[in-house]
Amino acid sequence: MPDLTFEAAHHFKGITRIAGIDEAGRGPLAGPVLAAAVILPPIFTCDWLDDSKRLNARQRDAAYQLLCENPLVEYAIGWADVAEIEQFNILRASHLAMERAAAGLKSPPDLCLIDGLPVRNFPYPQEAIVKGDGKSLSIAAASVLAKVTRDRHMKRLDEKYPEYGFAQHQGYGTKRHLEALRIHGPCAEHRRTFQPVAQLRLPFD
Repeated sequence: MPDLTFEAAHHFKGITRIAGIDEAGRGPLAGPVLAAAVILPPIFTCDWLDDSKRLNARQRDAAYQLLCENPLVEYAIGWADVAEIEQFNILRASHLAMERAAAGLKSPPDLCLIDGLPVRNFPYPQEAIVKGDGKSLSIAAASVLAKVTRDRHMKRLDEKYPEYGFAQHQGYGTKRHLEALRIHGPCAEHRRTFQPVAQLRLPFD
């Protein structure tokens, strides 16, 4: 389970504003990529908060509510939309979302704990932690906020484009989604550079 070991080590050095950062939505065929930045108080306990991939939907919603309702938890969400994904590629768009999340905090973080590999030209001091969402509680919190926020956005898109089933698969390439793509072609929320969307060679709405 993730804990505050990484955060405590930096607090000991006098670094106080430590933001965990994680993203959601790199793999889907449709929709934006989101990132969350979360600064937890030095003393924060939640023995079941974990990487969002290890939680079910009910647990993620409960964790989301717990974090958002805690006045001592500071957080911000950053987005990169489909147009930016197409323009820059998904990796750079993910990094843009992370930068925007960090910039959205009340004041600049002293250090960002980032899930995965170092982010090139990141505007804030960073420490990259591979599989950090399962090690750092701040990153785990960010993974939950990013995931739940994106899932809720995809549910709203489902109301606009009900034929694709976005509320069920959040834009991932499930069998149902691929079949809907074959029948209806892609919509404006699909990432045209992603396979198999690019293979369809159909006009976009």
